[in-house]
Amino acid sequence: MFTATLIARPGGLDPALVESLRNAWGGGDAVWLAADEAAEFGLTQIPGNQWEVWQDLQNLAVDLVVQQTNGRTKKMLLADMDSTMIQQECIDELAEVAGVGDQVRGITARAMNGELDFDGALTERVSLLKGLPEGMIHQVLETRITLMPGGAELLATMKAQNGYAALVSGGFTAFTGAIAHRLGFDEHRANTLLLAGGALTGAVAQPILGREAKVSALEEITAQLGITEADVIAVGDGANDLGMLGRAGTGVALHAKPSVQAQCQVRVNHGDLTALLFLQGYARSDFVT
Repeated sequence: MFTATLIARPGGLDPALVESLRNAWGGGDAVWLAADEAAEFGLTQIPGNQWEVWQDLQNLAVDLVVQQTNGRTKKMLLADMDSTMIQQECIDELAEVAGVGDQVRGITARAMNGELDFDGALTERVSLLKGLPEGMIHQVLETRITLMPGGAELLATMKAQNGYAALVSGGFTAFTGAIAHRLGFDEHRANTLLLAGGALTGAVAQPILGREAKVSALEEITAQLGITEADVIAVGDGANDLGMLGRAGTGVALHAKPSVQAQCQVRVNHGDLTALLFLQGYARSDFVT
C-alpha cells in the first residue's frame, strides 16, 4: 500500500483538487490532516503519471509525495541546519559583517548546487573571514539568524513520540550548538572555526564535515540507537546532503536547489518543516508546540 500526501501553505489546498486527484488515481477516502492545508489518501500502486501530476501541482503551489504507507512514521530526525532548520547560510551572514558578503555568497550558491567541491569551497570561504572578531559570531546569531517555520513543532512532536533528533551541518559548531539547544536536538555535529587572539584565523579544523560525514553520522547514530536507516527521516537542501537523503528511509529535499531536487523522490517546496510531520501521517491536531 502507498499513501499520497498533498501539502500547501495554510489555506492553499482546495478540497476539490484533492477529490479530483483521488478519483483520477482510484484512491481511498481522503483524510484531512489539516483543513485546507494537508490531506492524504491510500493507493494500491504508484501512479504512472506521478511526476507529471507533481509538476502540475507545483504550478498551483501544492506539494505531492507518494510513498509506502508501512513504516513512514520515523524514529529519528537527521537534519541539515543552514537553509533547512534556519533560514540563512551562517557563513554568508558572517561574510556580510566581514565585508566579503557578495564574494562568499557566490561560492556558497555554487557549492550547494554541486558545482564546486564542498571541502575546497568551505576552505576558501573561511579564509576570507580571517581576522573577524570572535564576538561577531554571537552578534550574527542574535541579529541575523532566524529559525525555519515549523521546526519547533517538528522537533517537539517527534521527541514526544520518543524520537531522536540529530543536527548535522557543513557549517560551524558555534551555530549548531545554539540552534540545537534552542530547538531540542539530542546532538549536533559540524565544523569548528579556529580562533587565535579572539579572532578567526581563517582556517577550519580538520577533517571537514561534508557529504560523507553526514552519511557517517547516519550510520553511527542509528547503530548506537539500535534502529535501522529506514527508521530515519532526513532533511536538507544542498548537494552535500544528497548522501544522507539517499540513505535515510525518507529523504526530504526541502526548498532545495534544482540539481538536488532532481535526485530526490520527496520534495517539499511550498510547505514548511511541519510538512515532515504530515508526511509521517501526523495531523495538525497531533502537533506538540
